[in-house]
Amino acid sequence: MSRKPSVLITGASGEIGHALISRLAKANGDRPIVTLDLNPLPPESVALVRQAVTGSILDSALLDGILAQYEVDRVYHLAALLSTRSEFSPALAHKVNVEGTLNMLEFAQKQGESHGRPVSFFYPSSVAAFGLPSLAVKTKSGKVKEDEFNVPTTMYGANKLYCEHLGRYYSRHYKQLAAETQSGKVDFRCIRFPGLISAETVPSGGTSDYAPEMIHAAAEGKPYACFVRPDTRIPFMAMPDAVDAIFRLMDAPRTKLTRTIYNIGAFAPSAAEIVAVVRSAFPKAEITTKVDEKRQGIVDSWPADVDDSAARSDWGHQPAYDFASAFGEYLIPSIKKRYAGG
Repeated sequence: MSRKPSVLITGASGEIGHALISRLAKANGDRPIVTLDLNPLPPESVALVRQAVTGSILDSALLDGILAQYEVDRVYHLAALLSTRSEFSPALAHKVNVEGTLNMLEFAQKQGESHGRPVSFFYPSSVAAFGLPSLAVKTKSGKVKEDEFNVPTTMYGANKLYCEHLGRYYSRHYKQLAAETQSGKVDFRCIRFPGLISAETVPSGGTSDYAPEMIHAAAEGKPYACFVRPDTRIPFMAMPDAVDAIFRLMDAPRTKLTRTIYNIGAFAPSAAEIVAVVRSAFPKAEITTKVDEKRQGIVDSWPADVDDSAARSDWGHQPAYDFASAFGEYLIPSIKKRYAGG
């Protein structure tokens, strides 16, 4: 029996995975979606997928089973140990983030060899892959390009940067001798995301979560101590624009892409500007500053903003939300509604 081309999403129970499943199900209703995650999918996502596999990307036997059962020609590899936990458990972070990604690239390579065409492979990287040496350099540098300041200061950032290199290797160099085709079996495509803010999920203590944490606290009527200085500035993006960017990149013809790794941005407010918007929406909000030196140091090493001209030129990156609309039309109304009955 012939197998239908299928989609595999790892780490599918997270906030990006939840949005991706919904969009993919609408866009490709007859295309089987298979998910792999340590955690069970929420019921609304389970209803949209062909199979929800509970397990680890480190389980090679499990991956071989999926390889045998499905003809996967598109992989969204979202599974990762995130930034805060990676700092506490660097060896585990390396195992999950690097060895797990290598497993998935090998999986894609085998799938491509099996059905004779490249497997599109999406990988989410992060501004954590950057490492600026000082605040003075950060201020002077302005919008940073993809290949500048690639000296991350965290385990998570180091993992992300190395996996970008792995993806480029599998896509452009692995098993591609002069006598062979220059089109590999893995079509690796990567976005370096800024801080992502979702109205659908509660922030989980990430390094860039001071923005959504502020809104949630204000909506609940709780005081909030912001863990970065008021002048702190990094790029952010609303979650719907992040998902739109993934679709734009994955739908772009391979011949149009000049790189494997792309910056994307939307808006880059200071923490003080975020506080002002939250106080405007919640006049009784109690917001103070209590700097966490460790997290402040990490955020200070990230760019104040990114140069995403390559993404805009190559595949039409164009965020719908700017700072004012992301907070005023998307985040604040949704989060207010979440706590209205509380």
